[in-house]
Amino acid sequence: MAVTPTITFSRMGAPAKGTAIVLATDGVVLSDAAKKCDPAGNLPRAVEAADFRAKFGTSIELLAPAGSQLQRLIVLGCGVVADLDAYAWMRLGGAAAALIRSARDVGVVLDISGSPVAPEYAAAFAAGMLLRSYGFDKYKTRIDADAAVDKKPARVNFLCASPTAARKAFADVSAVTEGVLLARDLVNEPANTMGPVEMVDAARSIGKLGAKIDVLTEKEMKKLGMGALLGVAQGSSRPARVVVVQWNGGRPKDKPVAFVGKGVVFDTGGNSMKSPAGMEDMKGDMGGAAAVIGLMHALAARKAKANVVGVVGIVENMVDGNAQRPGDIVRSMSGQTIEVMNTDAEGRLVLADVLWYADQRFEPRLMVDLATLTGAVMVALGQHHAGLFSNNEALAAELLAAGEVTQERLWRLPMGPEFDKLIDSKNADMKNVGGRFGGAIIAAQFLRRFVKNTPWAHLDIAGVAMSAPGSEINQSWASGFGVRLLDRFVRDNYES
Repeated sequence: MAVTPTITFSRMGAPAKGTAIVLATDGVVLSDAAKKCDPAGNLPRAVEAADFRAKFGTSIELLAPAGSQLQRLIVLGCGVVADLDAYAWMRLGGAAAALIRSARDVGVVLDISGSPVAPEYAAAFAAGMLLRSYGFDKYKTRIDADAAVDKKPARVNFLCASPTAARKAFADVSAVTEGVLLARDLVNEPANTMGPVEMVDAARSIGKLGAKIDVLTEKEMKKLGMGALLGVAQGSSRPARVVVVQWNGGRPKDKPVAFVGKGVVFDTGGNSMKSPAGMEDMKGDMGGAAAVIGLMHALAARKAKANVVGVVGIVENMVDGNAQRPGDIVRSMSGQTIEVMNTDAEGRLVLADVLWYADQRFEPRLMVDLATLTGAVMVALGQHHAGLFSNNEALAAELLAAGEVTQERLWRLPMGPEFDKLIDSKNADMKNVGGRFGGAIIAAQFLRRFVKNTPWAHLDIAGVAMSAPGSEINQSWASGFGVRLLDRFVRDNYES
C-alpha cells in the first residue's frame, strides 16, 4: 500500500522549509503567517499574472520563493468560506495531498485571510489528505530509486490556532479514516490472498481495540440450519465463515444496533456463470462485509458510546462438481425454503441466513445490511448513489441524513407486495430471482422475508463500493463506501 503522511499539529506560524500550503478565498488576501512564506512579495504578481481567483480546489504555486528557505509555496483556493462544511474541508485536504507530490516536509497554514480554521475542520482537512494519499501497490516489486524515495512518508505539520483541540478532533476522525482504509485494503486484495479465513483474521484484529469476536465454522452453521449460505459455499474448497464483532460502548441494557455484510470473496456466478469480461472485479463482491469490518474498527478505535454488532457472512461462489445447481431447493435458517433459479443471485442467499441469525441472536433495535448485490441498482442510480430500501420511515430518514452529511449518498427505492409476489415459487416458499425488471427491488424484497418485524434497511452498494468515479478523497478502485456513512449514522442517532 502507499505510505500515508504522518500528521502533526503546531501553533500558528510560517513553515521554515520544504513545501508550504496556504489558503485563500476570492481576492487572495493572505494572513500574516502566509505572507511570511513570501518575504519578497512575489505572490501577488503571480496571482495577477495567472488571473487566479481562488475558486474551490484551484491552486497556484511559486517555486523557491525569493528570500525564503522554502522549496515550494502553494496557494490553495477555498472558494466561498460560508460554503465550507466538514466534508468540503475533507475534499480540500484531498486536493492538498494531490499537490504535495514527492515533498517530504509540508507545512499547512490553517487560516483564511487571517481567520483561523476551526479544530474540527482542521481535523477533516488532515483526514482528507490521508484518504487521498491511499494507494494499493503492495504487489508491485519493480521499484526504481526515485520511487523508493517516494515510499518514505511525508511529514505534514498543520499550523493552527488551537493545536491541542485540533489533535483531539483528529484522533476521533482518524479512527474513522483507519476504518475506511481497512475496508479499501480488504476489497483491493486479490481473491487468492483474501479468502474467508483471511477476512476472519482481519476482523479478529479489531479485538485488540476491545471488541469481542466470535466466529462460526461450517459445523456450527450446519447445526443452526444455515442451508442458504452453505449452499452458496459448497462449490468452493475454501470453507465458509460467519464473523460476529461486538462493540459494547453504550449502556448495558441498551439493545445493539446491528450491521450485516455480504462477504462473497469471489463470485464466478456458480453454474449460472458470469461472462469472463470483467469477472476479475468479482474479488470486490465482499464490499459490504469489508464496510462492516471497517465500521466496527472505526467505532472501537474511537470508543463509540453505543452498543453495536457487526455480522458478516463470508463465502466463495465457485464452479465445481459439488456446486449448487439451478433448480436446487435449500432450507434457510428461518425454516423457509428457497428454489435457487440462478446461482449468480447468491448474495441474497448469504444475507438471508445472516440477517435471520443476527435478528434471532441479538434482538437488535434495528438492522442495516450492506451488499454489492445487484447490477440492476447501477442501471437505476449510476455510481454516485447507493440504493436504500427499508421497512421503517424513521430509519430511512436517519440514513439519508447521514448520507448527505458525509456525501456517501443514498437514494430510496420502493418496495411492496406487487414486487414480493414475483418471488413466489411453485416448488418452494420462494425463489431467488423474479424476472427481468426491477432487479434491485426484487432482491430487497427477498431479504425482507428474513427480517421479521425489526426496523431494517438494505443498502445496495454495487455501484459505489468499487470502480466508482474518483474524487478528491479517493483515487482507489475500492472506495471504502459505507464506513463514514454508518459511523455518522451511529454518532448522530444512537450514542448515549
